[in-house]
Amino acid sequence: MSVANPIALRGAPGSPYTRKMLAALRYRRIPYRLVIEGSGSGETLPEPKVSLLPTFFFEAADGGLEAVVDSTPIIRRLEADVLGRSLIPSDPAIAFLDYLLEDYADEWLTKAMFHYRWYHDADIALAGEVLPRWRNLAGTDAEIAPMSAFVRDRQIGRLYVVGSNDTTAPVIEASYRRFLEALDAHIQNGPYLFGRRPASGDFGLYGQLTQLAAFDPTPARLTERHAPRVLAWVQLVDDLSGLEPEEEHWFDRDAVPETLTALLAEVGRTYVPVMLANARAFETRAETVEAEVEGRPWVQQPFPYQAKCLQWVRQEYARLDGADRDTVDRWLAGTGCERLFAP
Repeated sequence: MSVANPIALRGAPGSPYTRKMLAALRYRRIPYRLVIEGSGSGETLPEPKVSLLPTFFFEAADGGLEAVVDSTPIIRRLEADVLGRSLIPSDPAIAFLDYLLEDYADEWLTKAMFHYRWYHDADIALAGEVLPRWRNLAGTDAEIAPMSAFVRDRQIGRLYVVGSNDTTAPVIEASYRRFLEALDAHIQNGPYLFGRRPASGDFGLYGQLTQLAAFDPTPARLTERHAPRVLAWVQLVDDLSGLEPEEEHWFDRDAVPETLTALLAEVGRTYVPVMLANARAFETRAETVEAEVEGRPWVQQPFPYQAKCLQWVRQEYARLDGADRDTVDRWLAGTGCERLFAP
């Protein structure tokens, strides 16, 4: 089917998930209209059960609008609603890797995004000045000042949510540098994660990198200095509406490059131990998540949503048939990711 009317979504330029979805919509040539969160558009839209960005507004059975959040299931809903230019690789084994890397972007790489923005002074200063102005471009400096102070104080106070603190800061920043190296190497064999056409995982990485590589000063300088190819990739993925994908543009499962294994190894070093520790803490009702990442301690409060994410990743793995699961197991062996599915 096609979309008769542009899909409405509420978001913000500084939201990596908003940017993820806008780029995915552009690539898939699905018409949309963006309502900037808090801009006072005057339009009355329903509120979701949980307020997250972006919020999509789909037509409901009763003719009204339904507010829907969570980018990963929205991508898959749009796959069913709008045919063509799919973001899901046709090979089930590769599609599983795509799901895993998208979750890594959404649940681990976002820790780096939030950490850099609200941990370093230069990044705090820029975000505090720019983010409030998206809601009020005509506001005077005097009007913006209290909003800037409110945003800075609120977000710095929420660093604990992603696990950013003085103990984990070196872990997060070292992981971002390794990720840059791994993605930089892989782009040379792609240029996308799974061949010459983008998958949902590409847009997951892209969303976080719109901030890390192209907005926040500290990680942006790091990216420019050590991985200019990644910055170019982000700028390109922003609008792939002109790309004409073919089925043969996906990697063949027998020709997946070793650079993808290196990227999975970074997932295994960071995302995996923290997701497993978070799930254990949630199951045992522990007050603290404690893990070890690259020999360093990781401490944060439990995050129930990420426990659900791990369940969903495991469900995707369970759906694989014997041959496809054997292929995935070979790819994951030795990367650390296999621990997600250990008995």
